[in-house]
Amino acid sequence: MRSTDRDVFVDSKGIRIRALVREGDGPPVVLLHGLTANARYWDGLVNAGLDRRSTIALDLRGRGLSDQPTDSYDLAAHAQDVLAVLDELGHERAVLCGHSYGGLLGVYMAALHPARVAGLVVIDIAGPSIQNTQVLELIAPSLKRLGSVWPSADAFISAMRATPALAGAWDAAVEGYFRADIRPLADGRVQVRTPGDVIAQVIHQGQAEDWQAHLEAVAAPVLYLHSRGAFGPPGTVPIVLDDQAKATAQTLRDCRYEIVPGNHMTMLFGDGAIAVSAALDDFLDQLT
Repeated sequence: MRSTDRDVFVDSKGIRIRALVREGDGPPVVLLHGLTANARYWDGLVNAGLDRRSTIALDLRGRGLSDQPTDSYDLAAHAQDVLAVLDELGHERAVLCGHSYGGLLGVYMAALHPARVAGLVVIDIAGPSIQNTQVLELIAPSLKRLGSVWPSADAFISAMRATPALAGAWDAAVEGYFRADIRPLADGRVQVRTPGDVIAQVIHQGQAEDWQAHLEAVAAPVLYLHSRGAFGPPGTVPIVLDDQAKATAQTLRDCRYEIVPGNHMTMLFGDGAIAVSAALDDFLDQLT
């Protein structure tokens, strides 16, 4: 069964959370994007075959079309948002699929809300990656766009297209994700929707968590997907190194580990998305 997605806005203790809901086969798969992304980050994966599945792609609080409270960006608040969406849509349990920060959120939920998590897919995470200064240095260029103003949408897209980490990977899904990243201003300029202080709070509050304990507490079946591609010009290291990825996968008690093409961003578009979709399909079939 294939369908188009529909916008749903859910109240989470006074904070409005936006979800893109797609009806399809199997248990619902909740898609949790990375640190500075939005729900449209998953369009490449949906186009690669995930569109036959039931999916719920969230704009995490502070990002996309969800509300931007002045505070409350810890993992507990993010988890409450996911639970509010599941409750509103009538799902007692779901498979969580998270990329980067979204993967850490999935781990947190599987550890602290195990009754609601039927399975977990974590894409390119390392246990304490949000505490790793090397990771934060690698993503620093993407953080610079936050809250910035551009003369036009086309100017913004042109700049994003030149991002070294996206070399050779630009397509309609990537462009759609970035266009969802901006809002128009009255004077014709555009501004990136997510302000930098929101992400600073997310990072700071995420660093306070005991990620080793959370990883060890996860009992649900887990699929770990890892990319080895350079995140930037040739010679740049991947966001998650092999030893970090394998250590994280080994800490999870019931975990299957797979390597997919691309880097930390491009693994969810093009050839990477095809590989991720195939691995996810197989994992979901085994759950049912």
